[in-house]
Amino acid sequence: MTERRYADTSLRTSKSASSRELEVHVGSMPFALDKELLASKSAKVAALLKENSNTDLSCLLHDVPADSETFELVARFCHGFVVQMSAENIVPLICLSYFLGMDENQCNNNLLSKAVSFFEQRVLPSWNEIIKALRSSEKYLPQMMQLGLFDVCIQAIIAKASDNPRHLGEPIIISRNDGNDGDKPNAKRRLFALDWQEDLTTMSLQLYEPIIYTMTQHEIPPEYISASIYRYAKKWIFCCNNGRETVSIYKRKSQRNVIETLEKLLPHGRDLLPCTLLFEMLRCAIDLEASSGCRNGFEMRIGKQLDQAKVKDLMIPSQGYAKEVQYDIECIRRILKVFYGNYDSSGASGFITVAELMEEFLAEVACDLDLTIDTFISLEEMSMAAALGTKRNSDGIYRATDIYLEKHAFLTEKEKEQVCKVLDFRKMSAEACEHAAKNERLPVRVVVQVLFMAQLQLRETLARGAYDEGDDKSGKEDEEEEDEVRLEMERMSIKVKELEKDCHEMKKEITIGSNRQRVNKGKLSLWSEMKRKFGCSTNMNDFHCPTKKKKVHPKWGL
Repeated sequence: MTERRYADTSLRTSKSASSRELEVHVGSMPFALDKELLASKSAKVAALLKENSNTDLSCLLHDVPADSETFELVARFCHGFVVQMSAENIVPLICLSYFLGMDENQCNNNLLSKAVSFFEQRVLPSWNEIIKALRSSEKYLPQMMQLGLFDVCIQAIIAKASDNPRHLGEPIIISRNDGNDGDKPNAKRRLFALDWQEDLTTMSLQLYEPIIYTMTQHEIPPEYISASIYRYAKKWIFCCNNGRETVSIYKRKSQRNVIETLEKLLPHGRDLLPCTLLFEMLRCAIDLEASSGCRNGFEMRIGKQLDQAKVKDLMIPSQGYAKEVQYDIECIRRILKVFYGNYDSSGASGFITVAELMEEFLAEVACDLDLTIDTFISLEEMSMAAALGTKRNSDGIYRATDIYLEKHAFLTEKEKEQVCKVLDFRKMSAEACEHAAKNERLPVRVVVQVLFMAQLQLRETLARGAYDEGDDKSGKEDEEEEDEVRLEMERMSIKVKELEKDCHEMKKEITIGSNRQRVNKGKLSLWSEMKRKFGCSTNMNDFHCPTKKKKVHPKWGL
């Protein structure tokens, strides 16, 4: 079938090639062309024939910048056949005809002018045709840039994107009501799904990068650019990763280059992408071991809109060789720092939202049995810092601490005290303090602190009430109220002293018990040694020497 095709077109070599034929190898494919026909169309071939009339020209044309399909189109044109041009073959056809000098100076209606006319009239006016032309001619990018074809295509794309930014796709909607932020297509766009268009995200990175960079310079709306960048990451990274072990080293390196390039292209601004999607890109950068500049760039963008984040977004696993699940505390700390450094102080609700977010995150990770004490304490401190200036109580942090103590019941008394040292009982509500006073999971020392703090608060309440009410109440009512408060203070004072006494007695008993155990152990070993010498039983529970049994009289039982 191949031989028949060669014979029909009369373009391929045959065993009986005449002296007028010029044999050219393009890749591994040989072509037999008529020298005079080719020279009449190509200035380059005509010059080579003039300078090397008696030599083989095949070696001089070995560097033809084209594939066999494109060279066959040129050969067909030289032999008078019709050339079928399309968006997929027009760019390599222009590059090859320019290389061979097939312009109007050589002959009228030459191939280069025909190809350029088709490119200008059929390709440049259409967004889809431009994308097809660029995507199919990626390997000819150096020649395209040399001839200016790439710049012309970019300018045409920019002009169309300026007129209608939706060529890049719909911007991604940030939902304020639910936690399902994501790439949600617009309903109107789905209605006209038949009007399908080529997407920039189908291009390789070396084509996509200069196009998006130029769009940024020409002030295309950043929300459209950001949406396109996220979809590019989703197509080329997120959808390709089925597991870290299955990804080859070469592929990981390629994906790392993609995420680092996309971070540089991503516009800086608030509300361009949902915070959840920015966290997704950050986790991808961390997993691919991207540069610190790349990771910091995503952290900066997240920090500017951290009040939109969800609890699951903050669960960034730390990168290490430990098997237990830990969280990247330093990453969260840096994001919080960016938030407080950039957030507008007039929006107090944002600070409250982040404080609530940190408390919810702390309660969520407290259930992790593998969460270490140091990690939990670091998160507690960050939650306390996030609540500063918001006039919020510490009930949420106390609740998370209680959950941690419940899930980690194996902690020692000292470790429990370390976990509870961050708690500020002065900022806890009366209900939380009451719960803490009865909480058996808390260390005794912490319970004493709670009761003592409650006593101080009660005293302050009494003093404040007496100052505010003044002479509005009768003396009898004041005395009754003061008596009730005084009795309550006395009862709490007695309870605090009892707990302190119990704590002291417990420590004393533990110390005495430990010493007694050591003394008894010494005495026991000494007594065992004496029994061994006297021939007594060596059973630890038997402290009686064996004695001879007396005969019992059958009558009196003596």
